[in-house]
Amino acid sequence: MLHQILTLPTAPFREAAVMDFVQSLFERRQIPYFLDPVGNLVVGCASPPEYRRLIRQPSQEPVRLFIAHMDHPGFHGIQWLSPLRLLVKWYGGSPTKYLRGSRLWLANAAGVTGAGILEHPELLDSAHALDRAVLRLDRPLADLGPATQYFGGFQFRAPVWRSGKRLYTKAADDLVGVFAIVDTAIQLFTRRPRRNVPFLGLLTRGEEVGFVGAVAHLQLDWLRTARRPVIAVSLETSRALPNAVIGRGPVIRLGDRRTVFNPDALRVLTHVAEQLLPGQHQRRVMDGGTCEATAATAWRLPAIGISIPLGNYHNEQMDQSGSRSKPGKNSRTGGPAPEIVHLDDISGLLKLCHGLMQPGLAWRDPWHSLRVTLRANLKRYQPLLRSRQR
Repeated sequence: MLHQILTLPTAPFREAAVMDFVQSLFERRQIPYFLDPVGNLVVGCASPPEYRRLIRQPSQEPVRLFIAHMDHPGFHGIQWLSPLRLLVKWYGGSPTKYLRGSRLWLANAAGVTGAGILEHPELLDSAHALDRAVLRLDRPLADLGPATQYFGGFQFRAPVWRSGKRLYTKAADDLVGVFAIVDTAIQLFTRRPRRNVPFLGLLTRGEEVGFVGAVAHLQLDWLRTARRPVIAVSLETSRALPNAVIGRGPVIRLGDRRTVFNPDALRVLTHVAEQLLPGQHQRRVMDGGTCEATAATAWRLPAIGISIPLGNYHNEQMDQSGSRSKPGKNSRTGGPAPEIVHLDDISGLLKLCHGLMQPGLAWRDPWHSLRVTLRANLKRYQPLLRSRQR
């Protein structure tokens, strides 16, 4: 299933292939879902009224709202310059070097329809990503169609391939997070009673240009009617950094570039990780970017995050620490490259997602055990505390 999802074409606001695959899978497995008014895919409830009933139940057991986005940086077609040349607009982050002559795939609603090379790249004024370019096709399309129906991204030797336990792919960010939510939903709704499961999945659109789908969902104000706790759990594939290394386990994301996350909920997540993945998880503020936990925080939801360390973030060639610096001989650092994730990290992510759904976790008082330890320490040192010199 992971391989199938990573193969699918996607770009900001062009997530239909991912959505169709997930919906078809849920229909076969009888997993409840619906589309919200802006086209995000909501998992765990079959309709908005059922969603509202779940979050209004009088319970101290929080609903875990897992969030991942279905898009990855890519382009939209703007105008046909000729039958072989398409002017395109880029959305989201991108490599900034060695762009001319790099390979691109092209898709529409029917799937991948062609490929070609990138010409005349123009960067944004900030120079941090592509703005516009021209795609020169290898061969004419059978049916040209309006330019605006096409989208695409960087092409490599295959949409996804494996070397050892590493997966190389055109787009791990954030299709790995999508996979984790789908897998968690399947486990929850096929192995236990289906009613009142305190789980919601939110598969969002347009994250790469400012959390657009997540913000649109939060703007619906459905969650403001909640009568029970709701904890947002952002699942991301985030740029590898020092102390967030590919292959050493999923990262408990203490925060992102913009903010730190909820300490109470992070304490629960840390306890789950210590129980399920001792010595096989990492903890770090993942400040290589921002994530949808920041959007949830802005809308006053307690939020936490789990990240998979990602090589070549946004298809930009980097070293293994996630750095653009120190290019070696013949290096194309800064140019297009496949994203890289590790199967052990993904396995750990699934364990944490399933672990967070255990009933009876210490959500109401996550610091109780630490208080017990600190009080015992205080008692031990009370004699010295009383004997202070005057």
